[in-house]
Amino acid sequence: MIRKKILLLGDFNVGKTSLIQRYIDNTFDDKYLTTIGVKISKKFLPVGTIECELIIWDVEGATPQKQIPEQYLVGASGAIIVADCNREETIENLEGHIKHFKAVNPDGKYVVAYNKSDLLSAEQHEHFDLKPETFLTSAKRGEHVNDLFSTLAKEIFT
Repeated sequence: MIRKKILLLGDFNVGKTSLIQRYIDNTFDDKYLTTIGVKISKKFLPVGTIECELIIWDVEGATPQKQIPEQYLVGASGAIIVADCNREETIENLEGHIKHFKAVNPDGKYVVAYNKSDLLSAEQHEHFDLKPETFLTSAKRGEHVNDLFSTLAKEIFT
């Protein structure tokens, strides 16, 4: 069994906890509960012939005035960087979250989730130029949530 620590990073209220709930339990709750500090979950998954366990750290949201403490980032093999695709400031802050993660974990892998896509119109969907490591996700509907985690896991474990 191989265990790897992954982080969910992003601003407050972008849906990090909801993405984890959808991935782990296949559930969604639209009540907003602020994560204070870190909440840790685990998920077993096969990657090829390897039995893997993801140790998923749901890290409290960051703001320009309050960065995530580095001790939360240490030792992570990967990260899912999350923005609310309906809030431009959270998209603009993605690069800062990526730089912070990579400064602590230079060999770490990451993927990007533009979450809450269920709130976009079809025309707004076209606005997003998605690369292989970026996903338009909806924790509410479950869209691309498994793809998000499995792509990161494959990057880490292969």
